[in-house]
Amino acid sequence: MQRYLCTTLTALGLAIAVSHASADTVLRASHQFPGGQGDVRDEMVQMMARHVAEADVGLTIEVYPGQSLFKAREQWGALTRGRLDITSLPLDYASGRHPEFSATLMPGLVRNQAHAQRLNDSEYMELIHAVILEGGARVLSNAWLSGGFASSEQCITSPDTVSGQNIRAAGPAFEEMLEAAGASIASMPSSEIYTAMQTGVLDAANTSSMSFISFRLYEQVECMTQPGDFALWFMYEPILISEQVWQGLNEEQQAALMEAGKAAEQFFAEEAAAIDQEMADVYEENGVEVVSMSEEDYNAWLEIARETSYQNFANNVPNGQAIIDAALAVE
Repeated sequence: MQRYLCTTLTALGLAIAVSHASADTVLRASHQFPGGQGDVRDEMVQMMARHVAEADVGLTIEVYPGQSLFKAREQWGALTRGRLDITSLPLDYASGRHPEFSATLMPGLVRNQAHAQRLNDSEYMELIHAVILEGGARVLSNAWLSGGFASSEQCITSPDTVSGQNIRAAGPAFEEMLEAAGASIASMPSSEIYTAMQTGVLDAANTSSMSFISFRLYEQVECMTQPGDFALWFMYEPILISEQVWQGLNEEQQAALMEAGKAAEQFFAEEAAAIDQEMADVYEENGVEVVSMSEEDYNAWLEIARETSYQNFANNVPNGQAIIDAALAVE
């Protein structure tokens, strides 16, 4: 009898321990970027997972990098339906559902990282966040990535240099501008650029500096146009949580996630300035020519963008003119 009681108590203790261990709410975080290879977007999500674990609020974040859980274009839909909990997402990928998001990848709208930080605290960002929330998600961490162009044919500087090239543009605003300059457009997430270049589907691409590094595109191109002093390309890539999931968490868990998001955002802000230089160094080390746009090149692109991307956005997107005006009001 004593042995039976001991065995029963031991089993009961183990059951209680297992029950307590499994009481944690597990959130799944998915993104398209390579894991464990120094991609700052993966590092932001991994940092959040560590912060939340250290907060000890009954919350665990499991990270699934490299499209291992959801494909790049599937993440917004999965997030807003509550099938995915957290994602690091280039927001313009969801502009097909919410055309307002094209304002987060508008040519020349963001000039540099300091300007991006000012935009984060502006009416413009309040308008974007309101659309995100209405769509079924919530921002945990802001991030703006600068980027450039790369080509296997010729260096892309002035608008005439894209003529005849088949190019990947990350979203509608850039596609409209590039098409007006004579390029042929192919749409795809950044994770598919390497294969498209390898197979000849693409001659050129624009994407973030981080993606140029982590997807090893230097193996497929001859010339890289770095952001330099005239960065035409900036993309908003926040960390988002499903609003359905958020509402199911308690106040302690919500607070821990917000604190983790702030820490990740600060980490990114400190890393962002070095990413562009790292990209230039990596491409030069791999024998790729690295060039920059001149102010004249930049202004020529902006003239085309104002007549195409900006005008179409203002005319065709709900509240489009107000969003553009709010962005341009930020010095």
